[in-house]
Amino acid sequence: MRQVRRMLIGLLLTAACLSGADAQVRPSPGAAVLFEGARLISGDGGAPIENSAFLVENNRFTRIGRKGELRLPPGAARSDLTGKTVIPAMVDVHSHLGFLKQLDGSMSKANFTRENLLDHLHRYAYHGFAAAISMGTDMGDLPYQLREEVHPGAALFRTVGRGLAWPGSGPNDPARNDVPYVVTTVDQARHAVQELAPHHPDFVKIWVDDRNHTQKKLTPDLYGAAIDEAHKHNLRAIAHVYDLEDAKGLVRAGIEGFTHLVRDKDVDDEFIALLKQHPGVFFTPNLGVTSRALESGRPAWLDDPLLHETIPPSEIKRLENQFANRQPDALANTRRSWDLQVRNLSKLRAAGVRIVFGSDSAGDPSRTMGWHAIWEVDSLAKAGMTPSEVIVASTRLAAETLKLDRLGMVAPGKSADFVVLNGNPLDDIANTRKIDKVYLRGTEVDRAAMRAAWTRR
Repeated sequence: MRQVRRMLIGLLLTAACLSGADAQVRPSPGAAVLFEGARLISGDGGAPIENSAFLVENNRFTRIGRKGELRLPPGAARSDLTGKTVIPAMVDVHSHLGFLKQLDGSMSKANFTRENLLDHLHRYAYHGFAAAISMGTDMGDLPYQLREEVHPGAALFRTVGRGLAWPGSGPNDPARNDVPYVVTTVDQARHAVQELAPHHPDFVKIWVDDRNHTQKKLTPDLYGAAIDEAHKHNLRAIAHVYDLEDAKGLVRAGIEGFTHLVRDKDVDDEFIALLKQHPGVFFTPNLGVTSRALESGRPAWLDDPLLHETIPPSEIKRLENQFANRQPDALANTRRSWDLQVRNLSKLRAAGVRIVFGSDSAGDPSRTMGWHAIWEVDSLAKAGMTPSEVIVASTRLAAETLKLDRLGMVAPGKSADFVVLNGNPLDDIANTRKIDKVYLRGTEVDRAAMRAAWTRR
């Protein structure tokens, strides 16, 4: 009897110890936690803090320093991150949420539901993102409602509502092609912006693209009227663009940003001069769309463990069929496009133009939600940006661009949104995919539960 009693006491003590350890790993929301031992990359572009310490209180960073310098407040938990690297949670300034159903690869208006939008925001959180903006294909009032909400374990949602395009020249896929406002006259351009204005969209989105000479596109008087009307309502304008001459016209008209690089020819001195006259203009390169198709055989990224954690086998097979063993002509065209975009990005960077992270996720079913965004990180580094520059573009600059002033850095007063990595991205940017934990608003995202739910489905 005495032996049984000792066994029961031992089991209770063990359970208590395990419970205490778990409380350190998963503190209650708002609880104070001192994180120690990690290499800290703050997002400001400076040198990392080795063997760092940072305190999170009330879901915000309050103090930053080195291990041993910060006192553990009464009642606070302690989390040991020795051997890990911490970066700020990232922000995506170009995505298309809601239409892609990730479990079966379908693209449909029927998928544009609260449930599916939240699924996308959870997928972003899973991959280390604190926020994403949907760029021009959002329908009804739901997106504006969701923008005002904060959901546990989900990235924040931002929206431009419906964009503006010449009929047929907007999004490529049929599911979304008719969503933007139809603009063929100056009055239509101004009326569309006037209808958007009461919703205070984060930008007014404009498509200017003839889709490889198969469509008409907005003319300077039409996109000029839209930009002018946006500015009258204190709204910023952002443009999808392909041709250099259109990009020049948009800068002259007062555009604030571009969701793509120029892709028809090399940018020239005139364009660089225009950008220097308008120093606030930014670009989201979206190079991942091209870089994923550069390999002649089966792409190595198809075997990335992170991809397989969230994408079902049937969709992996679909990606394999699309990208493995591409025809020589298609491969050559992709490589020419890649080389051109890399040259143009290099010229913009040399001129001091602002480069901001944007992935164009879910522009088609192959741009899987969450993973395609983090693949863009690799693509920017492959195009010549240093790992530090990529991290700044993906965190601080992206947050500033969306006016999310509490995101983008590990610094006192900022929201405690950060990613714990099992490798140093300054050594290899691909280590951004070696995610150990994600914290949003001071609370750990339950990635294991997300994985289990997606696997069960």
